[in-house]
Amino acid sequence: MIRQVEKYRHQLERDGAVRQGRVALVAQDDLIREAGATDLCRIGRALLSEVKSIALVIGEPWLPFQNLYPLCLAPESQRIAPLDTETRTFLHDIPLVRRHHGRIDWADVAGLLGQRKGVLVEGVGIIAVGSVTVEQGYVNFSTLYHALFVGYLLHLLQDEPRCAEIVELGPLLEQLAHPIPQLLDDIAAGPFADEHAVRKAIEQAGQRTVELHLVDSFFGNISCHVNNQLMISQTGASLDALAGCVDLVPDDNSTTAGLTASSELPAHRAIYAATGATVILHGHPKFTVLMSLLCDEQGCHIADCWKDCPQVRYLGTVPVVAGEVGAGGIAKNLAPVMADGIGVVYGHGVFAAGTVDFRQPLHKMIALENWCRREYQRLLGQKIAGHEKSGVKSGSR
Repeated sequence: MIRQVEKYRHQLERDGAVRQGRVALVAQDDLIREAGATDLCRIGRALLSEVKSIALVIGEPWLPFQNLYPLCLAPESQRIAPLDTETRTFLHDIPLVRRHHGRIDWADVAGLLGQRKGVLVEGVGIIAVGSVTVEQGYVNFSTLYHALFVGYLLHLLQDEPRCAEIVELGPLLEQLAHPIPQLLDDIAAGPFADEHAVRKAIEQAGQRTVELHLVDSFFGNISCHVNNQLMISQTGASLDALAGCVDLVPDDNSTTAGLTASSELPAHRAIYAATGATVILHGHPKFTVLMSLLCDEQGCHIADCWKDCPQVRYLGTVPVVAGEVGAGGIAKNLAPVMADGIGVVYGHGVFAAGTVDFRQPLHKMIALENWCRREYQRLLGQKIAGHEKSGVKSGSR
């Protein structure tokens, strides 16, 4: 278990989800196993004795959401409800534990961790539960971080950020100044000669998608259609660890392999049928996800935009549609608008396709994410400029 603890501590730092050196994992089998920041390990040990769980992950997120969310929410608010698909599907909402008279009620934190995947604790950070495995704690932490990132950055554009919030945005502005590089020359070139070559190409493309931060945790999927069969990553598989996690699903469903395939199998099939593509990559680039949630439609009475909106909107030239995950609206709504081999699902992420190899969808996904980063930077700059014009000293740099 100590190898698992060390592995996922390093992985969270590699993912860019936490500040370097400010994460801890605490787990128990016959003994307590821990790794990471001493003060956070101490909190984890105390909580683990109260929570029926195998592991806890505690970390200070890269952007200090533990300080920022209490500033932007009403004082009585005790829950955060981002609009992204991960929140709707896996989290529903995120509990916020506030300080009272400068102190945290750790019994309250323990009670919430016994019921939820994780919490955001004011002044401390994200705490996630691994009920059965250490890996589960990592997945839950990554899910919480993704949801909090998308939700907070959307708030900065839709609401009026406070001066104290703008002061904290230096790291974000620095990140936005550097586009994601097109590191694709070493990705296997197609067409692929055989099933072995396809599997290796899928593993390589999945690894690169994670390395470029185009997907978090265990979300996203990848496939190749060849010889009347579809090779697709399994449900719950991590894109950077796909060896042995790719299913071969015949077009005629003559086997039961589709039972363990990605829940997005119907969407992949619909896209192949509509476009003539041979490869598909689905990721959740953060800025594309959050920009897909922006809508300037006036007088709209649709309550559930993520599944009921009939409009096709655009991020630059890339279409955005609504649709439920799996066999729901994604398969029906997305394929018809993917003439250029790329489309976005509201709050969910990008599907990109290619006709030769995975260099094509990766190129399209990176280009779109960079466009969304530039557009977000422009809109955020307008917000900050508005503060400066009103005489509020932003303190950002």
